[in-house]
Amino acid sequence: MTLEEIVNYRRSVRLYKDQAIDAEIVKNCLELATLAPNSSNMQLWEFYHVTDAETLKQLSVACLNQSAAVSAQQMVVFVTRQDKYSQRAKQMMDLETQNVLKNSPEAKQAKRIKTWNMYYGKVIPFLYARFLGILGLFRKIMVNIVGLFRAIVYQVSENDVRVVVHKTCALAAQTFMLAMANEHYDTCPMEGFDSRKVKNILNLPLGAEINMVVSCGIRAENGVWGDRMRVPFEEVYSRI
Repeated sequence: MTLEEIVNYRRSVRLYKDQAIDAEIVKNCLELATLAPNSSNMQLWEFYHVTDAETLKQLSVACLNQSAAVSAQQMVVFVTRQDKYSQRAKQMMDLETQNVLKNSPEAKQAKRIKTWNMYYGKVIPFLYARFLGILGLFRKIMVNIVGLFRAIVYQVSENDVRVVVHKTCALAAQTFMLAMANEHYDTCPMEGFDSRKVKNILNLPLGAEINMVVSCGIRAENGVWGDRMRVPFEEVYSRI
């Protein structure tokens, strides 16, 4: 399908056929999801691909027994891992160092490597660290002072950074759902769930957070609830 066809085909499906789907195809769609854009390329996400029947039943209960969950053939739980920022920052610092050595003129390599080491070695750990909101408050005070003299990002509180991590994960989830649509597989992103139960079912650590649960399958005849409605484009579009 073309991208336009994929976007038009994708719907939030509330009821699936009792028909198996190929787990390897779903897995491949998740691999494509890792190509989604994300903040500072930190990739603070994890994808839990659930195919086990008993686990699916438990997740259905945690998802409030929605029909999209009860009839799902498989599910994917998108999880944020802000607690892994140190590990990911080091990986990115190593990657960018190799990129510089491979692609930059020798005369500029030392300066560019120093810049990346500063960004991933100092800035990112300072921005992503959390401690009862105190570090975020300190960052807010600092940027508000600097902002008197220059343009600066103000969204640096602990909650602000958490939002960024969740936005990043949501981009991966959307990429996954479009990839599934290209396979004529259907999905439904669910936010109605008991996050504590989901974390317990998947045995996730304290630092993990549930971004969304996406059910997967092939739409039943009445799986899509009516025609798609969007507010008039003119209400949301501005050309400047």
